[in-house]
Amino acid sequence: MRVAIGADHAGFPLKEDLAGYLRAQGHEVLDVGTDSTATVDYPAFCAAAARAVVAGDAERAIVLGGSGQGEQITANKVHGIRAALCHDLYVAKLSRAHNDANVLAMGARVIAPAYAREIVTAWLATPFDGGRHVPRIEQIAAIEREETHDA
Repeated sequence: MRVAIGADHAGFPLKEDLAGYLRAQGHEVLDVGTDSTATVDYPAFCAAAARAVVAGDAERAIVLGGSGQGEQITANKVHGIRAALCHDLYVAKLSRAHNDANVLAMGARVIAPAYAREIVTAWLATPFDGGRHVPRIEQIAAIEREETHDA
């Protein structure tokens, strides 16, 4: 799977760890930055990762920062993105199975790298359940269209 990954300075060390882990697991990684622990603002990197999914340049994306909150919020501003902030396996699996999340947000100051790798593995492996969840995803998309005046 091709996975876009973006982070700010706080998420940079975890981004590097996860990018290496993903490659070792056979995934292709599209790294959209940042490239160091020098202080940067996260929105551009999170938007770039999310936009890669929408454009079809990646199947999924991971965005990382200190808490993951701002990163998730930013990714969710991109039309067509369903970003989920996940700091445990249960929520990560449900975000895929029930919400068809296409962006995973995590906080590097909240979660240890080893557990982050477990979450990423579960998140990437969990399929969307479809069924009763499809109308809900369609309703989310309709709200998004209404809010962007594309309805």
